[in-house]
Amino acid sequence: MSAANLRARVRAEMTEEIKSVARRHLATDGANLSLRAVARDLGMASSAVYRYFASRDDLLTALIIDAYDAVGEAAEQAAAGADSPLERWLAAGHAAREWAVANPHEWALIYGSPVPGYAAPRDTVVPATRVLLLLGRTIAEAYASGVIVERPPLTGRFAEELEPIAAAYHPGVPARVIADTIAAFFQICGAISFELFGQLKNSVEEDRRGFFDYQLRAAATLAGLTL
Repeated sequence: MSAANLRARVRAEMTEEIKSVARRHLATDGANLSLRAVARDLGMASSAVYRYFASRDDLLTALIIDAYDAVGEAAEQAAAGADSPLERWLAAGHAAREWAVANPHEWALIYGSPVPGYAAPRDTVVPATRVLLLLGRTIAEAYASGVIVERPPLTGRFAEELEPIAAAYHPGVPARVIADTIAAFFQICGAISFELFGQLKNSVEEDRRGFFDYQLRAAATLAGLTL
């Protein structure tokens, strides 16, 4: 291994170690990360950490991208083994929830309250849309095969805003179908967040997966899939 490759490997390993420690801080401190605290846990000078992440926001961005990619990959892998659009929808939704239950603090980072003073850069956009685009492709396929029944077209200013999005990502799919899919995705994210943030206490305790499946199917109906 060349010296350059060795340095790159060491840097990559240290970068992952810093992020791993930062994720542990998410569990105790939320998104209020401190590079000094991370450096202290690593036994490093804070100036050394700055050689890997120039600021707290850079570290947050790396954690956010990793989280979006992780939940996106989980959903994509689950959906890949399904045959019908409905089965893919359900598989992707359950995979997203299972990832969130296993990684609640990372879910809170990407779908919880905005981090004060942090503005997400464009680097986060593509990872952030992985699950939504997966669901969108599922609905677009269902629409192309005639599974989704035509609905009245959208009207209003927001309909005009959605037209170019529909044309760019799913040509030939009406903006109404895209709007319904986005609304369904928001419902899914809300259902997961309500569960993780304690809103189901004293209501659904024993079978939260079953209740989520019910909500996931309701969201599928909103998106136009027939159960």
